[in-house]
Amino acid sequence: MEIQGHRGARGLWPENTLPGFARTLELGVDVVELDVGLTADGVPVLHHDQALRGDTVRDREPCRPGDPMYPYVGRPIRELTLAQVKTVDAGVPHPRFAETQTPLPGARVPTLAEACELFAPHDVRLAVEIKTDPSWPEVETITTAAVKVLDSYGLTERSRLLAFDWRVLGVARGLLPSGERIALVEPDTLEASWMAGHDPAGGLVAAAAAAGATMISPKRVMVTPELVAAAHDRGLAVVVWTVNDPVEMARYVAFGADAIVTDYPDRLRDVVGRRE
Repeated sequence: MEIQGHRGARGLWPENTLPGFARTLELGVDVVELDVGLTADGVPVLHHDQALRGDTVRDREPCRPGDPMYPYVGRPIRELTLAQVKTVDAGVPHPRFAETQTPLPGARVPTLAEACELFAPHDVRLAVEIKTDPSWPEVETITTAAVKVLDSYGLTERSRLLAFDWRVLGVARGLLPSGERIALVEPDTLEASWMAGHDPAGGLVAAAAAAGATMISPKRVMVTPELVAAAHDRGLAVVVWTVNDPVEMARYVAFGADAIVTDYPDRLRDVVGRRE
């Protein structure tokens, strides 16, 4: 069972931050999952949503006096420059994890390059989610930008590209033919517009394989023993997200899932350890 830290270990430290990632590495995971957006000046940065989200970042000050774009929180990342994005505080406590998360005040939104510099010396794989949706015309631009950064740090062989927008998988297959590609899916994205034009009525696993996936990552409520078996029959590994309850973790281990994404890698490590 592969242990994947969700946005680092967001149940314990603020997500998608360098100090949070560093502590996740100390905790011990097989894979670190992170999210990539693209700034207006073409820099891949790490943030879960396409717009700066108020429950994970806070405005501090404009990057220059009188900036008409300020405040930045709530604005799409692709409308902001790196300098603007870098002003926000990303180390704030998340209300959902108030009882378990340790704030990291002053942490900034990192670039993908900064994260790669941290991860490169460590024996850990990366699950790099490309944050687009079916309305994006420039899927190739953001995917190519992310791959270039990964390649510059020698991390392409240790990285997987994943997306709910399955067009990313086709681009990734062209850029990294031998790389791993993960088809993310939840009930709200079970439609052809998200699935690169493939019809979900023909079967979720078959559609993912046709879109170029080597792995499939459904939301936990969608995962059954039958789905796991169907994926394995097609040669696709199954990555379940996001599972934080130890009882649920044990259930998906029993189903034969290959990996679990969790906000609490320490809990999953305990569950896996008890089964060994």
